[in-house]
Amino acid sequence: MLGDREFPASKVGYRQLIAWLVAYGTVVKVGVEGTGSYGAGLAALLREHHVQVVEVDRPDRQARRRKGKSDPLDAFAAARAALSGEADGIPKSRSGPVEAIRVLRVARRGAVKARTAALNQLRGLLVSAPAELRESLSGLAEAALIGRCAAFRVDNDRAADPAVATKAALRAVARRIRMLGDEVHDADRQLRSLTARTAPRTTALLGIGVEIAGQLLVTAGDNPERLRCEAAFAHLCAAAPIPASSGRTDRHRLNRGGDRAANAALYMAVVTRMRYHEPTRTYVARRTAEGLSKKDIMRCLKRYVVREVYAAVLADFTAAQTT
Repeated sequence: MLGDREFPASKVGYRQLIAWLVAYGTVVKVGVEGTGSYGAGLAALLREHHVQVVEVDRPDRQARRRKGKSDPLDAFAAARAALSGEADGIPKSRSGPVEAIRVLRVARRGAVKARTAALNQLRGLLVSAPAELRESLSGLAEAALIGRCAAFRVDNDRAADPAVATKAALRAVARRIRMLGDEVHDADRQLRSLTARTAPRTTALLGIGVEIAGQLLVTAGDNPERLRCEAAFAHLCAAAPIPASSGRTDRHRLNRGGDRAANAALYMAVVTRMRYHEPTRTYVARRTAEGLSKKDIMRCLKRYVVREVYAAVLADFTAAQTT
């Protein structure tokens, strides 16, 4: 152990850290915990200085109970993991169009959740609204209901009247729903254009639309070449079934690790193919006759889709690099 020291989490602090490291000799590599969150700024600056960065997982609970928990202990554990090769994952570069897709998807997901919550609030207010107001709005479709509530006129001088207050609340929530709907629409428009331009081969695959392609691109990152092979990408997407054989039973089980959002995207792609793709329907019928359950068949199909997606993502990345 040569030493430990704290630095502010800023560009100035990161440069001070690099200067402190170089003072001890040639820097071979640096292990960083959380390169996708709190360590993103540090990892980016280290890459700018041509320092190899590896992703380090946080110490497991058993090790922390045995050795204790402090920032210096975590730092030494990260350095040991990087030096020994136990930690060898290459973090995402987060410097290209895929990072732009990720942040837009974050904003869109938040707007969708908020809009759903606002719709539930609107319906909850209608359940407890005065009978006359509730009956005047019953039977309306969602768009018509939102439009009617957003157009309510409210007499502020009678705000103490429950009926007037309910109208004011319905109007506020309806206008919020409209605003959030516009936000989702704008995000969809930007994502549709950006995703199709970034990954034309990926979005052209059967069952892989803009939404699914966007999630799989985010999982792969702006530097998909960091993934050693398509099996590594399948493991990252939790689409590599885990052996669970015992005795004469030969089976695999669900991989509960990996990126669950990517696994959900693969699930939707498989559902689409099982419904509309004739070769997939034939495969499902054959495997069902062999005794496989629907879950096992879908796991096999996810693995096949991952193979196609990996090749398409690499092809899109290579084409973008050559242009």
